[in-house]
Amino acid sequence: RVPVDELISKTYAAERRMLIDPRRARTGLSPGDPLRGDTTYLAAVDGERNCVSLIQSIYQHFGSQMVAGKLGFALQNRGSQFSLDPAHPNRLEPHKRPFHTIIPAFVTRGGKPWLVFGVMGADMQPQGQAQVLVNLLDFGMNVQAAGEAPRIEHLGSPTPTGRPEVEGGGMLAVEVGIPEAVFAELQRRGHAAAWVERNGGGYQGILIDPATGALQGGSEPRSDGCAAGY
Repeated sequence: RVPVDELISKTYAAERRMLIDPRRARTGLSPGDPLRGDTTYLAAVDGERNCVSLIQSIYQHFGSQMVAGKLGFALQNRGSQFSLDPAHPNRLEPHKRPFHTIIPAFVTRGGKPWLVFGVMGADMQPQGQAQVLVNLLDFGMNVQAAGEAPRIEHLGSPTPTGRPEVEGGGMLAVEVGIPEAVFAELQRRGHAAAWVERNGGGYQGILIDPATGALQGGSEPRSDGCAAGY
């Protein structure tokens, strides 16, 4: 079914309009999805420092559109991420999980929990997680600043089904705030790069201070979320 009402709604038009930058050409745009479902991530740490890193996604809107009996929750449709090419590593086979990027994360230091975090957003999850860790470990940012910092997102990798989104090596979407010198160096090294106002991803995290045991929470502004303490 083509979601005509959603496609012509003012809300969806406003979302797509935000992707237009009158100052420069924009490349690498992906098709929109007015019925998208989005992923939910939750990090929790209790008084005894038990930790939970939980991510939930039924993939597309309402997943498979099937409900588990009288239990009331929808079943996911990640199986659509299989390839029907029998020679593809992600080919459809019995008792096999499809390729996906659902990555709830833990980081330990000295065998003890240090960081509970996740970055929602399809294949931005591993990219975003790597950049959050670089910000924390290499640049010494706190747990909030590490998520707020501008990011780079690679677009155009082959999909799990084997169909390339963009021919060639894809492109780098460089968020405004990255130094101009970094952008120029990426281009010098042969990357196709374009400035964007905002990249994808939805980071939430809790850091446990190794020295004091105090909790520090972070919730980035690119998506809904909050950090709450007790």
